[in-house]
Amino acid sequence: MLPIALAACAGGDDNRSITYTDDRGVANQPYPDNYRAELLAFMKTYLNIPVGVHDPVLAEPVQRTVGGRLRYVTCLRFRPRESDGSYRELRERAVLYVNGRLDRVVEDASDVCAGAVYAPFPELEKLAR
Repeated sequence: MLPIALAACAGGDDNRSITYTDDRGVANQPYPDNYRAELLAFMKTYLNIPVGVHDPVLAEPVQRTVGGRLRYVTCLRFRPRESDGSYRELRERAVLYVNGRLDRVVEDASDVCAGAVYAPFPELEKLAR
């Protein structure tokens, strides 16, 4: 009986997903003013070896619809360093912002970052532990 009761509670008429904010994804988001500093802090933990990143370039944040929600997105390309000192292939990541703050990184960024205009991002190249 318990599974049936739980299923009845979970299945409502409104078919809304659970969210922790009031954001429904259709309103304009605030511009992420501090996106460069937030991204650098995140990359220190995201990369196994955050020192010596090669060829980093970054696109300015633009509003795009991702997963049916309006978000500011910035695109990043870089070559991370391996533990043996060699470098991996060029990687492209989309960084999504919600309410002006870094929310998550999308690893398959080919669709999201199509047409992005990149500029050098020397702060990532100079990143230290």
